[in-house]
Amino acid sequence: MVEKKEKLLTVAPFECAWREDLKFREAGRGCVAFEAFACNDVTLVFRENVGSRGYHYKRDSSPHYTVILGSHRNKRLRIEVNGKTVVDVAGVGLCCSSKFQSYWISIYDGLISIGNGKYPFQDVVFQWMDSNPICNVQYIGLSSWDKHVRYRNVNVLSLKHSLWRNMGFGDYDVDDEDEVDAGHMMDYDKWGLRNFLESWELSDMLFIVGVEEKPVPGHKAILTASGNFFMFSSSFLIKLPNFSYVTLHALLQYIYTGWTQVPHDQLDSLRDLSRQFEVMPLLKQCEETMERFKKDKKLFDSNKNVELTYPCIRPHCSILPSLPLSVERLRQLKLTGQYSDVNIYIENYGLVAQAHRIILSLWSIPFAKMFTNGMSESMSAEVTLRDVPPEAFKAMLDFLYDGELNNKIIDSGALLLQLLLLADQFGVTFLHQECCKMLLECISEDSVCPLLQVVSSISSCRVIKETLQRRTSMNFDYCISACTDFVLLDETIFVNIIKHPELTVTSEEKVLNAILMYGMKAKELVGWEVVNDMIQNSSPELLFGERLQLVNDLLPFVRFPLLQDSLLEKLQSSNIGRHIPVFQNLVNEALISVKCGLTRLENEENVRFQHRRSSYRELQYICDGDDNGVLYFAGTSYGKHSSWFNPLLAEKKTITITASSPHGRYTDPKVLASRTYQGTCFAGPRLENGNISSWWMVDLGQDHQLMCNYYTLRQDGSKAFPRCWNFQGSLEGKSWTNLRVHENEWTVCKPAQFASWPITGPKALLPFRYFRVVLTAPTTDATNPWNFSICYLELYGFFL
Repeated sequence: MVEKKEKLLTVAPFECAWREDLKFREAGRGCVAFEAFACNDVTLVFRENVGSRGYHYKRDSSPHYTVILGSHRNKRLRIEVNGKTVVDVAGVGLCCSSKFQSYWISIYDGLISIGNGKYPFQDVVFQWMDSNPICNVQYIGLSSWDKHVRYRNVNVLSLKHSLWRNMGFGDYDVDDEDEVDAGHMMDYDKWGLRNFLESWELSDMLFIVGVEEKPVPGHKAILTASGNFFMFSSSFLIKLPNFSYVTLHALLQYIYTGWTQVPHDQLDSLRDLSRQFEVMPLLKQCEETMERFKKDKKLFDSNKNVELTYPCIRPHCSILPSLPLSVERLRQLKLTGQYSDVNIYIENYGLVAQAHRIILSLWSIPFAKMFTNGMSESMSAEVTLRDVPPEAFKAMLDFLYDGELNNKIIDSGALLLQLLLLADQFGVTFLHQECCKMLLECISEDSVCPLLQVVSSISSCRVIKETLQRRTSMNFDYCISACTDFVLLDETIFVNIIKHPELTVTSEEKVLNAILMYGMKAKELVGWEVVNDMIQNSSPELLFGERLQLVNDLLPFVRFPLLQDSLLEKLQSSNIGRHIPVFQNLVNEALISVKCGLTRLENEENVRFQHRRSSYRELQYICDGDDNGVLYFAGTSYGKHSSWFNPLLAEKKTITITASSPHGRYTDPKVLASRTYQGTCFAGPRLENGNISSWWMVDLGQDHQLMCNYYTLRQDGSKAFPRCWNFQGSLEGKSWTNLRVHENEWTVCKPAQFASWPITGPKALLPFRYFRVVLTAPTTDATNPWNFSICYLELYGFFL
């Protein structure tokens, strides 16, 4: 059975889901990106036509490819051609049964590339080239082997799309309709090394080819990286009297663009020229093509040219990583300065590199213009740059020569930000995209506002800016409570955050406080009460200055009718109301609506009367073992039923609990969510990164988060009392934030005892999906000191 609910597609074992929209735009060439939730055997079939629901690739006699992720119970990666296995390699952990995981698979003339991650064409885990490719596959079937597989967000991409248009940042996806306002930022579909093919611009060598002695320009750095053109001499002149221009053009076209074509009768000549200059990828393809023609004469057509394409995951995109160029040789050229034609200096620093104009120009239009339009830099062998950070510029040069960001940059937020600004300044689009992606992956709530200050004025950072605004809106409580960085944001940015449809806040009072603090450019965290006292001895004009009008414009976005009656009465008699008419009018309107008993339905068109779509539900701690916590709430189907049922025993589990030791008689996760006492229940120790670790972990599920401000434990019947442990939160279950650290904690001193602790400070306003308690030192039990013995766990706070 194949079911489709919204964007979720569930495929039963031995069946296949086919849709007309799951189709490559060009036969034999395309990429499918998707998310899957499966224990094993995520299976995709690629064939010329749509199959049936009961289709099985093992019984299909028509040409097709099959890719199986997590075969052999999630231990192998397999590729089959027409039902026969051609690839069977180790691939432990390819599938994930606890959450949806992102994958992509591309096919280009028999080159099958597989990636694990949410960025198509990146994070390649495996590639395989079919020597006899099936070039007519077009439709994609989503299948399964022995367990149900859930698919979602399935998208078919063209391999001709630029990486930027297919890259997802957080929950923002840029598609074909989105335009990147990037000033001089480049579109790599229109720019690259192909622009310098047989161009006299920046050329530093010459071929003299054929009996007619036709001159053809070239670039030493590029040719050195692609083969051995200067085996006997480093001269700028290479004579080829025995080869035709057609053959040389095909060779250079392959090097500069990754693709070429040649008449069939010139194929052997191209092979010989490739062998002479040791352009090994082209030589291999010539030989394989000639061998294929020998075996199958039907493939031969004297009226057609033979096409040869360098096997890469980004075809027809002429930047260095996608071309038949050796990255190691390019790095060596940069290191030694061999064939360099420009020395780059930074003012007040000195020489930073002996570089090659052609390498810089193929990545950057500003560099290309600098070297070719008659500017002083095009006439001189030296270039001096001003106001450029040396370390970041060196890092950019490294990227221009090998197309990779090193770990030093990735681990340094400051250097990464400088590199982003340089990439924008010099129009290095691909580097700009990589920096944006890295920044978004390592961003934290503490760095959102400072980063927004930097990128707000950079037009090419629109996507990252919108993502950061959304991140700030969804973590509004923390961002306005941890520090006052938000008051330094650009006015447009702050307005967008306040107006954002996904603004998530525990109280409208905090929205009011944030607007008032922003208006007065507060240097410390204050509430409306402090502003109320300050305005009594001042005036709105003095207190808010040039931001007074902005405060008046933003106050209507506070949903006053949602505030408590007692607070509204205080605001009505406040000094703020007496000095700011719009404030007084909004408070009076809210009080009238409350007193008249106006319902939300009657004001459904007035947003000020509506609860925010993403608002949190407060689950408040009252006493140990009460019915107010998250696990109890989940057991009532999140308030839908009055009766309670252990959420870990529900048919559709939305909450899971795991332990550091395997499930067993005395390590039973469902006990921690139950309402009954268990005499023996513990999580045993395990080795993690060489250290002993014992923990219990709660996963609220992919659709829920909690800003935790209280938690409760209950000791089992043993005397293994914990003394040192941490209570932690995490968004993805890998990196953990300490919410409360317990050292030499003597609260728990009796078997079966309850104990509860508050979470205080700004971290109590951070939303997390995962929570765990983890021992950091042995318990009081000398026999089994690392058993974490608890039989109850409950969490409280603001639940989404």
